[in-house]
Amino acid sequence: MPPSPDKNQPIYVAGHRGMVGSAIVRCLQRHGYRNIVTADRASLDLLDPHAVRRFFTERQLAYVFLAAAKVGGIHANNSYPAQFIYENLMIEANVIEAARSAGVERLLFLGSSCIYPRDCAQPIVEEYLLTGPLEKTNQPYAIAKIAGINLCESYNRQYGTRYVCAMPTNLYGPRDNYDLETSHVLPALVRKAHEAKLRSDPHVAVWGSGSPRREFLYVDDLADACVFLMESGVAEGMFNIGVGEDVTIRELAEMIMRIVGYRGELVFDASKPDGTPRKLLSVERMQKLGWKHTTSLETGIRRAYESFLSEAAKA
Repeated sequence: MPPSPDKNQPIYVAGHRGMVGSAIVRCLQRHGYRNIVTADRASLDLLDPHAVRRFFTERQLAYVFLAAAKVGGIHANNSYPAQFIYENLMIEANVIEAARSAGVERLLFLGSSCIYPRDCAQPIVEEYLLTGPLEKTNQPYAIAKIAGINLCESYNRQYGTRYVCAMPTNLYGPRDNYDLETSHVLPALVRKAHEAKLRSDPHVAVWGSGSPRREFLYVDDLADACVFLMESGVAEGMFNIGVGEDVTIRELAEMIMRIVGYRGELVFDASKPDGTPRKLLSVERMQKLGWKHTTSLETGIRRAYESFLSEAAKA
């Protein structure tokens, strides 16, 4: 296996201002890496292949974390399917090809657990990819991420690169998106509970029946897994990143209401889509390598809420 990068070698984190990218930067800093390369959207448009190629040719990067993506919850995926598939396809194709062209041999591509079939057996092992139909509500995003996985596999086979794919479960934590139009379920519930508490609302509406089961991973645990894969010298393959446990949306909502301190009633709107009935990842492959998450769901939500309050105070 190739050695992990020297602490002084340049490591590029694409999407460093997002929830995942910023967590990877924090983790690299904790591990003592001193040459972390970043570029905001104003200085580098990842949708522009020429700009991306120039960026890579001007630097001799040792490793790339591809965490940049257009992301959102069920409502956003349903409302903007063309943007989700186009922007994600362009970002991953531009970055992976520019890395290959510039001689960057090692890269980690961040995908999503939504790549797996809607009704596959649980827990989901990596081999279930492409064995059945996808969930319709996020199919364009999932197809884009599947294309990114295939890009990495194809480049490894044709060009001898060492590009690895990490498939995280549902994420939450600092720098999450709390916009109710585009956010995922956990941050949306945190914001709804907080605002309902401030207004003394009698109830909080929750999309769906509350019965679907979901797994949630604190984003700093994901970042730790990504850096672990880099330092372990893993050179290829796809790895589920999760906790190996799930809860119902009702259980999640009740936990969030308790942590936030909201005392009203939860009202579930069954006319809204539930999405996939269950999505629990098998984490055996990562555990065999020696990695396991360390943050419990309750601890993580408390940290996420503290971060939400801090950001709200700044705003």
